[in-house]
Amino acid sequence: MKRILGLIAYASVPIGINAVQISVDETGPSNPVFDGYVSYSIEFSSFPDFAGNNSCPNTFSENLLDNLGNIIGTKPYIRVGGNTQDFALYNASLPYGLDGTIDPKLSPDFPTTIFIGPSFFESYNTFKNTKFIHGFNLGLGGNGTAGWQTLLDTVPLACKALGRRKLFAWEYGNEPDIFPVSGTGPVRPPNWTEAEYVDQWLNGTRMIHKLLEKNCPGLAKSGTYGYIAPSFASLQSKLTAPKAWGEGLNEDKNIKLFSPHNYISGSTSPGVTLQGTLMNHSVTKASVDAHIVQYDKIKAIDPEAPPLIFGETNSLYHQGRPGLSNTFGAALWGVDFNLYSASVGFKRVHMHMGTNYRYASWQPIATTKATIGTKAPYYGNIAVASFLAPPPSSRHPRSTSLATVKHLPITSTPFLSAYAAYHSTTLTRLMLINLQTYNTTASGEGHVPLPPSSLAPRPSVTFNFTLPAAYLKDKKEVVVKRLMANGSDAITGITWDAWSYNWELDEGKPVRLANVTRRGERERAWVGKGVRDGGNVALGVVVEAGSAALVEFV
Repeated sequence: MKRILGLIAYASVPIGINAVQISVDETGPSNPVFDGYVSYSIEFSSFPDFAGNNSCPNTFSENLLDNLGNIIGTKPYIRVGGNTQDFALYNASLPYGLDGTIDPKLSPDFPTTIFIGPSFFESYNTFKNTKFIHGFNLGLGGNGTAGWQTLLDTVPLACKALGRRKLFAWEYGNEPDIFPVSGTGPVRPPNWTEAEYVDQWLNGTRMIHKLLEKNCPGLAKSGTYGYIAPSFASLQSKLTAPKAWGEGLNEDKNIKLFSPHNYISGSTSPGVTLQGTLMNHSVTKASVDAHIVQYDKIKAIDPEAPPLIFGETNSLYHQGRPGLSNTFGAALWGVDFNLYSASVGFKRVHMHMGTNYRYASWQPIATTKATIGTKAPYYGNIAVASFLAPPPSSRHPRSTSLATVKHLPITSTPFLSAYAAYHSTTLTRLMLINLQTYNTTASGEGHVPLPPSSLAPRPSVTFNFTLPAAYLKDKKEVVVKRLMANGSDAITGITWDAWSYNWELDEGKPVRLANVTRRGERERAWVGKGVRDGGNVALGVVVEAGSAALVEFV
């Protein structure tokens, strides 16, 4: 007989609820995420900045990737792509990796005239034990001579740089559904159709396969060769993924993962706020659920359709907005978004980032626009990895025990969310997220602290559980780890379980902070000593506004 764990959350949230009760199964189904669930998409033009090259590898990026791999058991998979993959042309005589020219009228954030040289592919040598997805140029390559020649020239270079050890998949084209309407310059006519897209995609991918057979035959074999696709930008585009699939996009059965893109909103969209847009579980849920509706249509067309991932995603498109996408609130959004996505069937999530991007998890180099450093969203990535990590009882270096995530609905408020993790059908962790904003800086921009006398007391939510005594019988303790900052608008001073991953401390390696205590856990989390309520034991966890807590049963 399956036991049920009871949970009550008493809340002080904007809608003024008094209590929420949730049921948590002690055992659950097994539908685990893929290894490397916490993964990244790096803008093509920014890849040399993030990775470095043979003579100057970016050890800061490597440290941050190693942290995640050490926690979850597999380093993040890296997709190298984005808008700029469809601008990149090859120049064999270029003496350095990438030459890019920014046209502020098209985009102030990335170059739209790009040439790459042979040494661009050195960047694939710097991250150890890492699998990559390399993006080829469909935008200029599918119907243009220079772009097509770039494909012919770079497939041999890419395949030799990657090899079996580093290659996971290829990608041909980024967001082709908006080629006719792209804000950085349309590269297809307004009447471009799904059938025409599929013809160009098949033509290009078949050429890639021929080039692999000639230059890297081991990568042309079934099991190694494959793509993520269709990499569409929007569910509202004129071109739709179900129609493209129906036109034969996977005719050659070489798509390894079905990969849409998603952003919650835009950096300049009217009405976007931290509380209303990002720190809002209902908004996140609706955004992700819409992709499940689309994927169900794909499965109706093709019951053997490949598994579902987010190949590119983040908070606000157009590289995010300062004061929103770079705040601690965005880190909490990232926890909620990633775990909800896992709960509904997404197998891996690639968080997108680029040099100087406001929503990036870290800034890889110093520029005139930004200083090198670990940014708030990275701490959310660490929290997600910690939640999905192998259970402590089985943990050892590079363990890859995979978690199944279950969403625990709280229907009476959009400002609380909760999740359960199961390993081999057994409950191992809970994640409790309080999405109520709590701002501590002037204008909520994260820069100028408000005087302590002007701050209201920080609200909190108490999550009270009842757990069967038998479940805790073999557990030595219940551990609570917290994702914390001074406020949801903070852009510095963020910690995970009192650890910092900041550049200035040890170049991104974990450092335990002596001035961040794990104080008051007896007041903020407790396990009842008595056995009551039919053999149940009480558990309580206080989660402050604008923070998250992981409950681990050890």
